Amino acid sequence: MKLTLRQQIAQFAHVLQDGLFPTLEEELGELSRSAKRLVATLEMIPLARFVPSARGWIGRPSKDRLAIASAFVAKVVYGFPTTRQMLEALQRDDQLRRICGWRWAWQVPHEATFSRAFEEFAHMELPQFVHEALIRETQQGRLIGHVARDSTAIEAREHFPESAPKATGKAQRPAPPTTPKKRGPKRGRRGPHQRWKGGKPRPALPVDTRLARQRTMSLSEMLQDLPRNCDIGGKKNSQGHTEYWRGYKLHLDVADGQIPLSAVLTSASVHDSQVAIPLATMSSQRVTYCYELMDSAYDAGHILEDSRSKGHVPIVDPAQHGEQVRELDRAQAQRYQERTMIERVNARLKDEFGARFVRVRGAAKVMTHLMFGVLALTADQILKLALGEGQIL
Repeated sequence: MKLTLRQQIAQFAHVLQDGLFPTLEEELGELSRSAKRLVATLEMIPLARFVPSARGWIGRPSKDRLAIASAFVAKVVYGFPTTRQMLEALQRDDQLRRICGWRWAWQVPHEATFSRAFEEFAHMELPQFVHEALIRETQQGRLIGHVARDSTAIEAREHFPESAPKATGKAQRPAPPTTPKKRGPKRGRRGPHQRWKGGKPRPALPVDTRLARQRTMSLSEMLQDLPRNCDIGGKKNSQGHTEYWRGYKLHLDVADGQIPLSAVLTSASVHDSQVAIPLATMSSQRVTYCYELMDSAYDAGHILEDSRSKGHVPIVDPAQHGEQVRELDRAQAQRYQERTMIERVNARLKDEFGARFVRVRGAAKVMTHLMFGVLALTADQILKLALGEGQIL
């Protein structure tokens, strides 16, 4: 008889509690809560499958990349803000060092080696591949009810490219057009079967926008088309005030149980709606789900039609345009309340898994740093979903 996902994870937890943890405590002493979380995370994620092996090369052998990758997972699980603090902990904490894969303190590589290894992981997108494999192995066999979509601000310590210098001479102003352009009617957010005032049919969706182009692109083409350089972004908070930051945006799809399914990093100035279709495509390739929950930033015709074409039901908080207001019905409003799970995931990612302490530069390295946190958070939530709060982790 084939075991369900919950039964498989419960069996995995039984092996941890009755087999692995007692064996480690006999050799390392009583395990702390963080050590148990780290052991469970490393045992669950398929890290060794994607870390390249250095054996067989001619010349001086490189340091063990699997142990270094495990140390970066430990960095987000233990909440170390910097790599230097993690190295100091590896030197003094025998338990942490043995879990990562080094027996003696002198075997831990230098900080420069960690930096080079991190650059390799960023180039090969190691945590992204490990996270995708974890989602496919644990979530592909179940039907997910709701997927919530949103972005969160990621502050970075780097300079963004400066704009081109202004010309010294005065530029000649172009002549005004002879005939003024006629302004068309305001576009509203209406249902697929509603008509405009006066019985006129709904105007066609624009075809010269990024959203329109994304519907004909592959996933890799959509991701390459999105800007990823560091710049200035702004977003309204819950009080209605606009907050600005320098850095990036992390866009997430989160499933029931607060499990991150997909992640995309863009420039801070990129609007949330520009990443909706790539995220939906990425999540649809990994899992099967029914409803997509999004706020008013995603209220666009191309996004709604793309969601329906994939077999999903989009529930979007309607955007208000002048006097035109569309409201969710009672059933939709009740389902829309599930969207708050992505707010909790973003909060945990920043408070517990290192997204608030970005000390690397460049989109590739920033994404790698964030994905190590997403990877650890995903393993944490999968165990909590199957076993309940307070067990193991």
